[in-house]
Amino acid sequence: MSTPPRAGAQRWIVCALLFLATTINYIDRQVLGILAPTLQREIGWSEADYGDIVSWFSLAYALGFLGVGRLIDRIGTRRGFAVAIVTWSAAAMSHALARTTAGFSAARFALGLGESGNFPAAIKVVAEWFPQRERALATGIFNAGSNVGAIVTPLLVPAIVMSAGWRAAFVITGALGFVWLAAWWALYRAPDEQPRLGATERAWITQDRTASDAPVPHTAAAHVRWRALLRHRAVWAFVLGKFLTDPIWWFYLYWLPKYLASVHGVTLTGLALPLVVIYLVADVGSVGGGWLSSALLSRGWSLTAARRTAMLVCALAIVPTITLGRASALWPAIALVAVAAAAHQGWSANLFTLTSDLFPSRAVASVVGLGGFAGAIGGVLFQRATGRVLDATGNDYLPIFVICGSAYLLAWMLMRLLQPRLEPVTLSVSAPE
Repeated sequence: MSTPPRAGAQRWIVCALLFLATTINYIDRQVLGILAPTLQREIGWSEADYGDIVSWFSLAYALGFLGVGRLIDRIGTRRGFAVAIVTWSAAAMSHALARTTAGFSAARFALGLGESGNFPAAIKVVAEWFPQRERALATGIFNAGSNVGAIVTPLLVPAIVMSAGWRAAFVITGALGFVWLAAWWALYRAPDEQPRLGATERAWITQDRTASDAPVPHTAAAHVRWRALLRHRAVWAFVLGKFLTDPIWWFYLYWLPKYLASVHGVTLTGLALPLVVIYLVADVGSVGGGWLSSALLSRGWSLTAARRTAMLVCALAIVPTITLGRASALWPAIALVAVAAAAHQGWSANLFTLTSDLFPSRAVASVVGLGGFAGAIGGVLFQRATGRVLDATGNDYLPIFVICGSAYLLAWMLMRLLQPRLEPVTLSVSAPE
C-alpha cells in the first residue's frame, strides 16, 4: 500500500524541522573535530588529552539520556525540544571562552547534556506523526541531517577561522540553534493539537495506532517506569546495539580529521573535499537504509525480516573497514570510510525505528534515552582507549579500525540471539515514582 496522493504533507514539514535540528546538532558537535589539529598545535594536547576532552561530551550525553527521554515523555516534544536546543546552542558558543584542556572539557560536557535531547525527541515525534510503514524512511531522512551537518562544518569552519579566528567559529555555529528555535515554536504542534492537519492525513497517520499507543496527557502521572521497560528483551537488544555501534560513529566524527591529518597529511583547508565526499555518501545510506526496510514491509515482508535484513546488509558493508589501518593512499581510504559511514547511517535509521515499531509512543523517548545512555558510555570507553592506543603505538590506527569494521556484525548477531522475533511490547501507565 502506498501513500494516498492527497493525504497531505504536514508530517513531512515536521520531518523537515527534525532534519534541520539534527543538522545543527551535528554542526555544533563536529566543530571541535575540525579544529582539533589546529587547537592541538596551539594548546599542546596529547592524543590522550584529546580523547579525554571528547569523552566528556560522551559522558554528559550518557547522563543526559537517562533523564531527557523521561522528561520529553512527560512534557511533550514541543517544549522538550526547545529546552534541548537552547541548552546545546549556549554550550556550543561557550567553547569560545575556553583556553585550557579543562575549559574545553567543561564546554563539551555542557554540549553533551543539551544534545542528548535531539534524538529522543525526534524519534518520539516520528512515532507520533508517521504510520509504521513510513517511520524508517522518516527517520532516515531526519537522520541524514547528521551527514549534512558533517558536510557543512568543514566547508563553513575553515572560512570562519581564516577571517575571524577559531573562537568565532564556535559562536557563529552555536547561534544557528536559536534561529531554528523560532521556526519550531511557530510551526510545531503535536498531531492532535495541529490545526493545519487535515482529516485525510490524520487518518493516514493513525492507521495502525493501537489502544496502547494512543496519546496520553503529558503529565507526571502518565509515564512508564524504567524497571517496567527493563523487563523486556526488546529494550536490552536496543541498548546492546547502541553500546556496540554508537562509539564507531563518534570515532569518525572526532578522530577522522586527525586521522587524515596525521596519516595522509591533509591540512585544515584541505579537509573539506574528503569530508564532503564521505558525508554525501553517508546521506545516501541514511535515506537508503530507511527506504530498504520500508520497501520490504510494503512488499509484504514481516517486520522482523524487513528490519533485520536491512541491518544485516549495512553490517556486512562495514566489514571492509578493518583494512583501513593499512590503507596507504588517501582516496581508497576515503572510499572505505564513505561506505562505512553510509552503512552506519542505514543501520542507525533502522535501529532507531525499532523503538517506535515495538513500543507505544509515550515510552519511545525513554527507550531511546536508555539506548543513548549505553551508546554514550561505549563512546566514553572507546574515545579514551583510542587516545591511549594511538599514544602507545605512535598513531597506528590498525587496531582501532579492526574494531570499527567488526562491531556491527557482532551487534547484529547478539541482538538476534537476544530477541529472535520483533514483537510489539505492551506497557501500562504508572503513577509517579
